[in-house]
Amino acid sequence: SQAVHVSAYSLKALAVTCAPLMSRGGSVVGLTFDATVAWPGYDWMGVAKAALESTSRYLARDLGAQGIRCNLVSAGPLKTLAAKAIPGFEKFEEPWLDRAPLGWDPSDLEPTGRTIVGLLSDFFPATTGEIVHVDGGYHAMGA
Repeated sequence: SQAVHVSAYSLKALAVTCAPLMSRGGSVVGLTFDATVAWPGYDWMGVAKAALESTSRYLARDLGAQGIRCNLVSAGPLKTLAAKAIPGFEKFEEPWLDRAPLGWDPSDLEPTGRTIVGLLSDFFPATTGEIVHVDGGYHAMGA
């Protein structure tokens, strides 16, 4: 329950609390790890990310009239503090290294960070409810 609260409900609470500060519109961006499939060892975090993705769509609907966009970035596996808390997370790295057409470096946070900055900027004025994959193209490759 704590994972769902931290991963999904906190986005809603933050967005609704900050909405009055965005009287001229704005952007809310969260991070996910593709919840369209069941990842080995990800278990309840996968369920929490699915809840986060749904929450983002509802926020896009509810805040859109105020000009507030809500999007998520689905990054490939990154060596972060959160990743260290997931047993076996390093198993995620190898498939990305083998199959991402643009390549993937789990230690390079810059591509993900730049995408977040782009979504927070006014460069995507008509994009909301979206999940942007920053994973070297891994998500688009078949088995």
